[in-house]
Amino acid sequence: MLHFIDYVEPEEIPALVISHGLYGSARNWALIAKKLSQSRRVIAVDHRNHGLSPWYGTNSYENMAQDLAEVINLIGGPCDIVGHSMGGKAAMVLALTYPDLINRLCIVDIAPVLYRHDQLKFIRAMQAVDLSQIKSRADVKRQLFTKVEDELVANFLAQSLDVKSKRWRLNLHILEMEMPKILSFPKICTTFQRATLFLSGAESRYVTRDMRELIKPYFPLSIF
Repeated sequence: MLHFIDYVEPEEIPALVISHGLYGSARNWALIAKKLSQSRRVIAVDHRNHGLSPWYGTNSYENMAQDLAEVINLIGGPCDIVGHSMGGKAAMVLALTYPDLINRLCIVDIAPVLYRHDQLKFIRAMQAVDLSQIKSRADVKRQLFTKVEDELVANFLAQSLDVKSKRWRLNLHILEMEMPKILSFPKICTTFQRATLFLSGAESRYVTRDMRELIKPYFPLSIF
């Protein structure tokens, strides 16, 4: 079972499940989750091989969708779900394979397509950190910044190191091995016939206008 943070508040409306992106965790969404929990119950999960959730030998979207289904069945579905990046793909596969568990779906800055960009450089940057020299998170950031040019990305990655135990809260080996699956999207011959919002910035490279024709066959009621 995935680890998750339960922001329990009013339960008159369906719970909202938040599904984070690659190299992230439930904690990344804490501010947003706390704000939303003023009016509804919010569940923020740690995906497999991320955060405080168990480590497994696979990281496929079919597996991740099953993980999400287990959480929703535990808390009592159906629910609404927001998924970002990798978590957005997991949420899409959940909707396509377990549609009765979802009322409404919001997908943030990702599409059900194969991406060609390289995410392995970030794994290698984390693997290159000399954990024996780590005494604070600032030490982690300094080492990462020698490999990752974007300071915001380096700060984001640094959040996944448990400084006290000098251990990454990411299963870097499995994420590296499963990267082709993470960048891809499984072949699924079903549709999700409920409201779906695809949310992305005007200059997003992850959800471009030409991708809408690839999204509609899966999510015919989608809006952008």
